[in-house]
Amino acid sequence: MWHDIDASIQGGGYVDCDYPCVVLKRRVLNDAVVSLAALIVLIGTLVAIDDRVREQIAQRAHAGPASQIADAGSIARDVAGIVASAVRAQSIEHAPLVIFVVAATVLTLFMLRT
Repeated sequence: MWHDIDASIQGGGYVDCDYPCVVLKRRVLNDAVVSLAALIVLIGTLVAIDDRVREQIAQRAHAGPASQIADAGSIARDVAGIVASAVRAQSIEHAPLVIFVVAATVLTLFMLRT
């Protein structure tokens, strides 16, 4: 490993890790955060572009906490249906962008699989 590195070089946050599982867990966590951020950016872009999605998200956000808990499954199905219809409508208008997004999704799935 890195046992022959001088102690002065090891300063500044370097830690000799004898446990590769720690590094692997950190990598998995970083990959999950990046994927979640990409999903949030994608949904945010869709909300910014399509009025129907923006309306539904705003309606769900302004509902009371009791109704949100009680209707969580129904809300998820409604939002997924609206997002799907908006994606369908936008995909017809922006075919090259859809091809790019599908390719990026496939590559991300392969990245997370390995």
